[in-house]
Amino acid sequence: MARYHDAKCRLCRREGTRLNLKGARCESDKCAFSRRSQAPGQHGTSRKALSEYGKQLREKQKAKRTYGILERQFKNYVTEALKSRGVSGEILLQKLESRLDNLVYRSGFAVSRAQARQYIRRGYFMVNDRVVTIPSQQAKIGDTVKPISFDKIQPKEGFVLPEWLAVNVKEKSVKIAQLPTLDKSQEKFDLQSIIEYYSR
Repeated sequence: MARYHDAKCRLCRREGTRLNLKGARCESDKCAFSRRSQAPGQHGTSRKALSEYGKQLREKQKAKRTYGILERQFKNYVTEALKSRGVSGEILLQKLESRLDNLVYRSGFAVSRAQARQYIRRGYFMVNDRVVTIPSQQAKIGDTVKPISFDKIQPKEGFVLPEWLAVNVKEKSVKIAQLPTLDKSQEKFDLQSIIEYYSR
């Protein structure tokens, strides 16, 4: 399986914004973007004005890197969104947010999406009382996600649960009450630019 193995902090610096790829480190003084916000590389000290294509490319790269998805899989999501009825940008957002690794992260069970993927691969989470080891699995409305045990996971402190998720304190689980919409999205991407990039 293809993976990104280089320094993650370079990705934040390249996109010119925090992507929260390393959990608590991104919110501390150790964040590389806080210390060196310029783009990485020998000629990264200045940021030139981007063309329309350049802006679309940067938005696409920002979304891919935030969710930890490589090009082929991301393009498949966009293709499915374009073929579906409704607003393509909103459908793309719902596909990205409905991934199991993102749900584990949004629920506060992991400090980053990378950690959430690792937990899922090791079989630490159940969907509808069934162990799942596929981070990219698409969840649906009514699905319940909960950890098998809290002994091996480190929940995130001080997180805010999105409005489209409902928590069950007694069972220590999270349920998808509805699909996220553009106005309730916690990630601020220009989804229309991403759709236009792939529609060229």
